[in-house]
Amino acid sequence: MTISVIKPNRDKALFLAKKQLPAFVCDAVNLEGIHYTLPEVQTLLDGITVGGHTLSDEKITLNQAAAWRFLFSAIESGQFALSQPFACQLHAIAAKEESLTWGRFRDGGVSIVGTDYQPPAAGELSHCWQTMETAASAIAKPYERAIFIFLSMARTQFFYDVNKRMGRFMMNGLLLDQGLPAINLPAARQLEFNEKMLRFYQSGDVSEMTGFILTCLDSTTVAIMSE
Repeated sequence: MTISVIKPNRDKALFLAKKQLPAFVCDAVNLEGIHYTLPEVQTLLDGITVGGHTLSDEKITLNQAAAWRFLFSAIESGQFALSQPFACQLHAIAAKEESLTWGRFRDGGVSIVGTDYQPPAAGELSHCWQTMETAASAIAKPYERAIFIFLSMARTQFFYDVNKRMGRFMMNGLLLDQGLPAINLPAARQLEFNEKMLRFYQSGDVSEMTGFILTCLDSTTVAIMSE
């Protein structure tokens, strides 16, 4: 698939992303081990409780949808920004009652299961954010820049929890704000995603994960954005 044929159009990109909201939410929560089907997510987003799921799983799923809607609104109103305050504002929605704290950077240490890589200490996080912004500004290609933000946020672990989802929110915020289609990570590719992320955490080399994430860009969406 080539992304060079995409014609940036913010209104169209947002319209398509809104249409895909149930799929975005469904795949995101399934990647976290919460097993909702797409029809169940659609039902839940319509305001109807679905049986067979815990209240915690329902809350996490609804938080995911609320964070997407907040992101859409911020882009439409010109309030989206690649900034620490905006990321914390979004985290307050996405991680409410799931993370140890929400709406602010962590104030303690964390670890990443499956790797001996150690994320930065809490006192270094604001500096890490600034370093990330500076490095991102030097990346010319918009998709590579956005993916770099996702991967950097996931590896730095700015928050106690919901770091990968926050990275994907900010990645897609950057893309949509530039009129480019969002990237969804299908739950069907969870094993491949997890294996590659563990290698990335260990090495810090973004190459493999960047290539993988680009393959997740929906070909139908690309075709529509190319018209």
